[in-house]
Amino acid sequence: MSHSRHVPVMLQRCLDLLAPALQEPGAVVVDCTLGLGGHSEALLTRFPEARLIALDRDKEALRLSGERLAPFGERATLVHAVYDELPDVLDRLGVARVQGVLFDLGVSSMQLDEADRGFAYAQDAPLDMRMDQTTGVSAAEVLNTYPPGELVRILRAYGEEKQAKRIVSAVVRERDNEPFTNSARLVELIRGALPQAAKRTGGNPAKRTFQALRIEVNGELSVLERAIPAAVRAIDVGGRIAVLSYHSLEDRLVKQVFAAGAANTAPPGLPVVPERYQPRLKLLTRGAELPTEEEIAENRRAAPARLRGAERIRESIE
Repeated sequence: MSHSRHVPVMLQRCLDLLAPALQEPGAVVVDCTLGLGGHSEALLTRFPEARLIALDRDKEALRLSGERLAPFGERATLVHAVYDELPDVLDRLGVARVQGVLFDLGVSSMQLDEADRGFAYAQDAPLDMRMDQTTGVSAAEVLNTYPPGELVRILRAYGEEKQAKRIVSAVVRERDNEPFTNSARLVELIRGALPQAAKRTGGNPAKRTFQALRIEVNGELSVLERAIPAAVRAIDVGGRIAVLSYHSLEDRLVKQVFAAGAANTAPPGLPVVPERYQPRLKLLTRGAELPTEEEIAENRRAAPARLRGAERIRESIE
């Protein structure tokens, strides 16, 4: 296992953002995206009085991080769940409110490094991309069975791929000859389908298509749309949430939820704003914070990261 797989992104900044909410004995912090447990280990170490609940949909990640967090004993509760299931998980554990929530929305470095998972376009692998390999359709099934119009929509919406139509028509032509099974063939096809100018910008030309397939296979944006508001509702007054996003679609979604929570929703012209219209959240970051150049030099996977934080400042009055 290479060291680069253990480097949690913007770790110090995440800990600092959550710190004011996690000082009290018995504080509960939720790591919604456990992965290999780097952020979780740091949270348990820095806040010795806190209890951790950590979620991951990937059973292999849970097994590995379970070994890593074993020294913390009963302070760490690891749960096999997708992060939009947070309300059910807390309910089952008998936890009414939590003091801190962390999301790191990057693909786990373990998933990128395990060749047979099919997440990385840099090496040939089966086109799977499921974060939980016990359920759902694979990327190969999406490519081989979705109607062309649906594939174009996915590439445009989730990959922000301008050349979606060219790529999809090449995919449809090829899949009729032989269904897709491996990533190398898809990468080659994308290279062949793109005009020269499009190949000169923005790194590997397959990057956007792979991102789009991964989001579709795992339902990432629809899960996130449910998960962020659910996490905000689970936080106690004075509690804090920190979210690391890695592409603009995720970041936009987080920004919208935080902005709505931090807005005064009163009709214009009221001399006094009633409690129910007052903001429920206070933003802790000005826009999205970026990793430092030093961190990017040490851990290239941090480069696209965007961090946003918010504090719960009052109850919702529904």
